Amino acid sequence: MPYIGTSPSNGVRQTYDYTATAGQTSFSGSDNNSQTLVYTDSAYIDVYQNGILLIPSDYTATTGTTVVLDTGATVSDTLQIVVYDVFSVADTVSASDGGSFGGNVGVGGTLSVTGTSTLTGNIISPITLAGTTPTLTIGDAGAEDAKIVFDGNAQDYHIGLDDSADTLVIGKGSALGTTTAMSFDANGIITKPLQPAFSVKVGSTQTNIALNGYTTVVFGTEIFDQNGDFASNTFTAPVTGKYQLNAHFYMLALDTSAGFYEFSIATSNRNYAFDIDPNFSADLNYYHASITTLADLDANDTAYMRLYQSVGTQQTDISASTRFSGYLVA
Repeated sequence: MPYIGTSPSNGVRQTYDYTATAGQTSFSGSDNNSQTLVYTDSAYIDVYQNGILLIPSDYTATTGTTVVLDTGATVSDTLQIVVYDVFSVADTVSASDGGSFGGNVGVGGTLSVTGTSTLTGNIISPITLAGTTPTLTIGDAGAEDAKIVFDGNAQDYHIGLDDSADTLVIGKGSALGTTTAMSFDANGIITKPLQPAFSVKVGSTQTNIALNGYTTVVFGTEIFDQNGDFASNTFTAPVTGKYQLNAHFYMLALDTSAGFYEFSIATSNRNYAFDIDPNFSADLNYYHASITTLADLDANDTAYMRLYQSVGTQQTDISASTRFSGYLVA
């Protein structure tokens, strides 16, 4: 029968009645009413001998199917074993339109919580969806949001339906849609609003770069910086991973008398570069050079663009059309 109690809160109670033989200590199997003794936790058992509640030291209940008295019973003594447990059903547990469950709930069949109902506490047993087409439905066809919240010590996360945008979202925190990390729209298109990605360009031409030393390319315009990882001409990796980096150099007044030019993306782990020997028939008004690479970066590693001119005339400029972009791949 159901009961409301403190150990456990909200559950069921089953009573088993036995009549002892002379000196009997062990009680198990079918009782006087052909019920087979079974329990899950000895802390939720009360044992009465001739109507007197025994203390736990008077008996042993650890097997789940047997209660053993420390002192043998007298013939015709009555032994009543009361087993308490959480709600456990094989059909349906449901609440709707304001109903609620509190405490611990064990579910062996269907758990249905609809309308404005609430379920608090713990579900004791794993929920298994069986049958040929098992389905777990959260919400209904009405205009509403629905979500599952994963409550963590340091950070909460959620998976939910943002009904206003008709998208399935995964994000940080318990609030739906405010810190979305991944979004699936009705067409199956996936976006990741917090994924590191940037695109920048030089704000104004850098004129007459220095000779015999590296010149850092200065970027004055951010086209986008999705996770806020680009600053002071440098991309800083927020997490360890593989990053696609794309550098496009647009040079003016390339000097044919230079010993060489080196174009490079410099990162904390290694540099990605190529050199040219500008043995042209005359200085070049315009010159383009590109580098693309899949770079391994650790968290807080940096990447930036730079140029080196060996000897020659100090006349080469870095055009405002020079660009740098990248994103986290894996």
